[in-house]
Amino acid sequence: MDIPTIPDQLFILIILIIIAFVVIIVAAQWKSVAKSKASIVLLEKEIELKKMSMVEKDIESKRLMDNPIPLPQEQQDSLSAIRQSTTQVRSEVGYLHSEINERLARLEAQTEQKKLEKMLKEIEAKEAKLKKQ
Repeated sequence: MDIPTIPDQLFILIILIIIAFVVIIVAAQWKSVAKSKASIVLLEKEIELKKMSMVEKDIESKRLMDNPIPLPQEQQDSLSAIRQSTTQVRSEVGYLHSEINERLARLEAQTEQKKLEKMLKEIEAKEAKLKKQ
């Protein structure tokens, strides 16, 4: 039985085709890796720019806080009145909150006292009943 043989030129052609495919695949992968690296570098630069922008905004806001803009007397009086009314409302809210808490505590104490008085009467009634027997 004869084993068919592939001519040497056809064998070399097949090897060259396989090598060409491998080279194409490697080149495509290398290109995609290069694109990925470039996009990562670009994203890092964007993040750096955003950080710098945030720091600049923070510095600007601190500068504005440290150097308040002088307002006309009328606006200063208006702001002062608003602050005063806000303080009054907050103190009234605090007072009402405290009053509600105190009343609630008193109500709970009274309820507990009535329960205990009722239990005491029941116990006394049971004791009296036991003594009669």
